[in-house]
Order: sequence, then C-alpha cells, then structure tokens
Amino acid sequence: MKTKVKICGLSRPEDILYVNAAKPDFAGFIVNYPKSRRNVLPEQVRTLAAGLAPEICPVGVFVDQPASVMEKMVEEGSIRAIQLHGSEPDSLIRRLQDSCRVPVIRAFQVKSREDVLRVKQSPADYILLDAGAGGGTAFNWDVIGNLERPYFLAGGLGPENVREAIRRLHPFAVDLSSKVETDGVKDEGKILRVMEEAACAQVNNE
Repeated sequence: MKTKVKICGLSRPEDILYVNAAKPDFAGFIVNYPKSRRNVLPEQVRTLAAGLAPEICPVGVFVDQPASVMEKMVEEGSIRAIQLHGSEPDSLIRRLQDSCRVPVIRAFQVKSREDVLRVKQSPADYILLDAGAGGGTAFNWDVIGNLERPYFLAGGLGPENVREAIRRLHPFAVDLSSKVETDGVKDEGKILRVMEEAACAQVNNE
C-alpha cells in the first residue's frame, strides 16, 4: 500500500498554496494550543481549509480540547479527521468516532518497544508514533518492529530521511512539520522535495 504524506502545522495562506502545489494526502492544523507557534483558532482553520484542494484531507490537531470543539469543527466541515496529542481517554476517542464519523488519530510518544506494544491497544482508527521531544527529533525506528496496524510515523522526518523511513517501515503515513520549514515557516521547496522523495520510495518499494 502506498504510504501517505501529511504536512502538519499549517497556519498561513501561503502554506495552503504550498500544499496545493505539492498534493500531500493530509494537511494538519494545530488548534487552540498557544504553546505552539503554529497555533491557529477554529475560525482560522475554517478559512484556511476552505482553500485546500479537495483531495487533501484537513486534520485538526488537538491537545486536551473539549469534545464539543472538535465536533463543531467537523460539523462545519473545517476538518475531516481528528488528531489527539494530549491525555485524552479512550472514552473520548469512542465518543468522537460515534458522533463525528471521521477518522481519529491518537498520538503516542515512543521511547521503547514496550511503548509500541502498549499503543497497539488504542481504539483510535490510526495511531501516530512520535519522539515527543519537539524540535524535529527522530526516535529509534527499530523499536517499532512488526506493529500490525496502520500508523502515522512522525518525529524528525524531512527531505533527507523520508525516503528511508518509507522504504524501511512502510507506515500508513509519514507526518512532517518542522523539517519542511525555513526560519520557522513552511518552505515550499522542502515540501515539494519531500513529495518527490516519497514518490521515489514508493516506486522502489513496488
């Protein structure tokens, strides 16, 4: 199966133009999280996502937000998938699956094989494996092993290593943010290069 690509942390109209040109599968928006310099408000997401090419799925990325916030954004059509990065319980995941009828992605910090085995039990539609350290840091991919369920791979991925990640691990999707930026903002050239590297990896994997 072809590995999909997600470009996360979009916050400007220019970012929308860049991803429309590159055509990743997913575009991520970090919602109501002021600690992130990529933070956007729900009303900003509504405007930005409206400009996305229809084949790109807008994903709302949330940290311990009320279910009502996520449900409203799905109902309005601003997002078509939900990504959770906080301490959200499994009961919230199930509620969102029932009420929103869109994929729910649950992010986990991975440091060991034990972490990977633990996250296999999540009721989320997809899990996301991340270093959790910030700053574009990769974790030891060897701990993933044979996960036997679809997952997003995140943490330290960029033009220089996304081809290797896809070749070695065959994840459902790769998730990139800081490594496709220059001076803290999205870089169209880096995004396009990531898509080229991903395409090369797919051809070589066939």
